Amino acid sequence: MSTRDKPPTGARPSGTFRPAVLRPMVPDVPPVQNAMQRAGALGSLLSRLKASQECLEVVKACLPPAMAAHVRSGALDDEGWTLLAANSAVSAKLRQLQPDLMDALKKKGLKVNAIRVRVQRQ
Repeated sequence: MSTRDKPPTGARPSGTFRPAVLRPMVPDVPPVQNAMQRAGALGSLLSRLKASQECLEVVKACLPPAMAAHVRSGALDDEGWTLLAANSAVSAKLRQLQPDLMDALKKKGLKVNAIRVRVQRQ
């Protein structure tokens, strides 16, 4: 056997190679929503955010599709809920529709004391 045919010294026989196991340097980070639910004040904020989004879905179903695209959800607090309009024309129409929107929210069982309409600055 020539030196070219011999395996290098210290080499492992073929078939026994084991790749190194990579371990993360930091522990797994929980998803933000899970962390927010576990924290008291953040959990309350998350529940208000979800309630605001539910209200928006109900309201958008009552609006014409072209108008619904220009309405966004705002803050939901004990005093009421804020709807954000893209411009003053949409804002004026939302104000006209407030009684109908309140009725739709009540029918879905969503408790909203009042609807505030604001023009969103861009």
